[in-house]
Amino acid sequence: MPWIINLLIVVVMVLVMEIVATAMHKYVMHRWGWGWHQSHHETRHGIFEVNDLYALVFAGIAIVLIFAGSHGLWPLQWIGAGMTLYGVIYFILHDGLVHQRWPFRYVPRKGYLRRLYLAHHFHHAVRGKEDCVSFGFIYAPPVEKIQAQLKDYKKRQRATAAATKQRNAESPTVND
Repeated sequence: MPWIINLLIVVVMVLVMEIVATAMHKYVMHRWGWGWHQSHHETRHGIFEVNDLYALVFAGIAIVLIFAGSHGLWPLQWIGAGMTLYGVIYFILHDGLVHQRWPFRYVPRKGYLRRLYLAHHFHHAVRGKEDCVSFGFIYAPPVEKIQAQLKDYKKRQRATAAATKQRNAESPTVND
């Protein structure tokens, strides 16, 4: 196959992987997959966290695709290569830039990298798995949009706390 088609498959797969990873993050990691992902929302002790198992799963899938592609099913090889490239970008941007898992520190001051950095920090601003914002890893919504979502979340939290306090104040106490 011409190299341009292979390159196109790789580029399209990087874009597809951002969609897949965002959906996985929101609908798997923050739901039934929270057991692994929770470690990512807590203070990390050591080099690795349980959440890193997700990267191993995706790497395993990419390896199988590359292997199958190199043994006759040529598009699979380039699909796996696109997944691998996405994994490298994820490692650089998410693990390195945002979570500072590199031996050096860099905090972006403007532009796309700053927006990405802030978006993911806003994602971690919510404790627990519910009501988080900004689930993407390469794409970050505008900071103003994320801030509005967080403001709405905090408003709902205050309303729930006030309603609970009201119910507790109105409920009769049992005195023997």
